[in-house]
Amino acid sequence: MSSTTGQFLIQRPRFNHVFLQNNSFHIPKRVQFSVLPQSSYIPVPLSSFSQFRGSKFLECKCASEKVSESFERDPGQEFEPEPNQIVKQKKASIVDILKQSNSILPHVVLASTIMALVYPPSFTWFTSRYYAPALGFLMFAVGVNSSEKDFIEAFKRPDAIFAGYVGQFVVKPLLGYIFGIIAVTVFGLPTPLAAGIMLVSCVSGAQLSNYATFLTDPPLAPLSIVMTSLSTATAVFVTPMLSLLLIGKRLPVDVVGMVSSILQIVIAPITAGLLLNRLFPRLCEAMRPFLPPLSVLDTACCVGAPLAININSVLSPFGLTVSLLIVAFHLSAFIAGYFLSGSLFHKAPDVKALQRTLSFETGMQSSLLALALANRFFQDPLVSVPPAISTVIMSLMGFALVMIWAKKKE
Repeated sequence: MSSTTGQFLIQRPRFNHVFLQNNSFHIPKRVQFSVLPQSSYIPVPLSSFSQFRGSKFLECKCASEKVSESFERDPGQEFEPEPNQIVKQKKASIVDILKQSNSILPHVVLASTIMALVYPPSFTWFTSRYYAPALGFLMFAVGVNSSEKDFIEAFKRPDAIFAGYVGQFVVKPLLGYIFGIIAVTVFGLPTPLAAGIMLVSCVSGAQLSNYATFLTDPPLAPLSIVMTSLSTATAVFVTPMLSLLLIGKRLPVDVVGMVSSILQIVIAPITAGLLLNRLFPRLCEAMRPFLPPLSVLDTACCVGAPLAININSVLSPFGLTVSLLIVAFHLSAFIAGYFLSGSLFHKAPDVKALQRTLSFETGMQSSLLALALANRFFQDPLVSVPPAISTVIMSLMGFALVMIWAKKKE
């Protein structure tokens, strides 16, 4: 009781748990009595309780077992999460870090390039026999994150597939011929180097373009895979024709080897990923956080190894000039694919994503195949210099675009 006001202090009721029943003061069974700060009470005149002969101080906190948890927390009291909540938050943060490993891919590719230049033995162990399984693992990662419906939808866009094919075997060879002529007439480079540039433009698309598309526009990754597979399958006929037309030398391409390459690098890994996703979805869900960091390391090896193995060609007297020409060639191919698809599919709802996909498909090709053809069918070692440099330049430029376009989307 306050001595100055002559009033009782009763807690402000939040719920109607205290009430009158038959002229008596009734309190429910589940009532908790406690002494609270004076700020939690309101003054009530003594006359209001004249009919009750009870205690002078009535301090009641009415709260049932369920409702008591909903009371407002004291502002000064700090919230401490339960231990199991802290563990869950830590697990989620680790999973998020693993899933976001792809964001550092351009930096890792750049670091592997520098390491291959400074200390080539760091990547020379990754010989050509590892390329097929390494690229196959990237395709497996795409398959795990896709479904068969995505590939069915891809085949429903024959116009886009045809545009990608034109970019591979019409636009790109034309650019290769132009830059080959520039290499001889403007820079005065030997003819074998020009032949090497033209040879790079005659080969099929690169599987790395599929992974680049997956990183920027995952829904269109199946479309990119279909484009690359089609260009690779027909390269056994188209590449010799183009090489005869541009270089003047017919290069017989191993049909059995090409089909085997498609099966090992594209068809089998993607099929395995799709089946695993269909039959064992929980296993795929557990695997997905670990695929991005492994794919980053895989890509770094695929970029650093060709540079380390062919370091003598890159550091040759013509290396710098050829590198500038290769950069210009790939840059022109990326730009041509982007704007060509933009003009053809400007009414498509996903025109921007389609432009990025066709840009990767046109600007990135199987330079390793060109390098193998140069080493096998040309006696002059200078022919292999442009394909060796292209393997590195193509990858660096492609994943630099991945970083740029991913940031723009964010």
